[in-house]
Amino acid sequence: MAPTVVVRVHPRDPLYLPMHTVLEVEDLTKCFGKICALKGISFTLCSGEILGVVGPNGAGKTTLINCLLGLVLPTSGKIRYFGKDFFRNRSQILAKVNFASSYVALPLSLTLEENLLVYAHLYGLREPRERVAEVLKIFGLYEKRKRRTRTLSSGQMMRLCLAKALLNHPRVLLLDEPTAGLDPEVAQKTRDLILNYARQERTAVLFTSHNLAEVERISSRILVLQKGQIRALGKIAKLLEEFEAESLEELYFRLAA
Repeated sequence: MAPTVVVRVHPRDPLYLPMHTVLEVEDLTKCFGKICALKGISFTLCSGEILGVVGPNGAGKTTLINCLLGLVLPTSGKIRYFGKDFFRNRSQILAKVNFASSYVALPLSLTLEENLLVYAHLYGLREPRERVAEVLKIFGLYEKRKRRTRTLSSGQMMRLCLAKALLNHPRVLLLDEPTAGLDPEVAQKTRDLILNYARQERTAVLFTSHNLAEVERISSRILVLQKGQIRALGKIAKLLEEFEAESLEELYFRLAA
């Protein structure tokens, strides 16, 4: 399937590069025994786009991300990144992808700096210490770089995980409830960073959240999951019109609650 191409200027490259489909999910199904967490999921994600995935607990959001990371093998269906089959080109693809979750902590015995340096070397960054310092400053953690990770609050741990997720300048960023546990001010800054990063770096972002106001504010499109199936997919304004809903909250409770 040839991606739709629109010419854009990439901020880190003087050449004109195409804005195109970077992720294709086709008829993705994942069953655990007799229970199917995902049932025939299909969607695409373009560079610079932010796709907000919403749904109640158990809808299949985390299973979807785990499949996209290769942590869980789908029962059937296809996943393509950059036009290539994910499972045949996994290492090459994952070098251009990154992930953060409020449910995943980094090793507690290492310092913040050590944790990020490990990942910087795994991604083969040319100037690892400089990039680590840069992302720590972005999230206000630079002064704590020599502290053990175990001393961080839950909100600081999430910020460290987000810093890790930006290390390799990912072309696709997968975020599982990225602002959970953050205080309102830091959560707002995090939303702004995700939005600006997608715009400036042309990074494609897929994120899950229970914060509907957050989803509405930064998403290019939304995907509503319920019991492993897509109930709605598209731009919020068009979905509100289609389902005759006055707000995203009304749409959500009509389709997913």
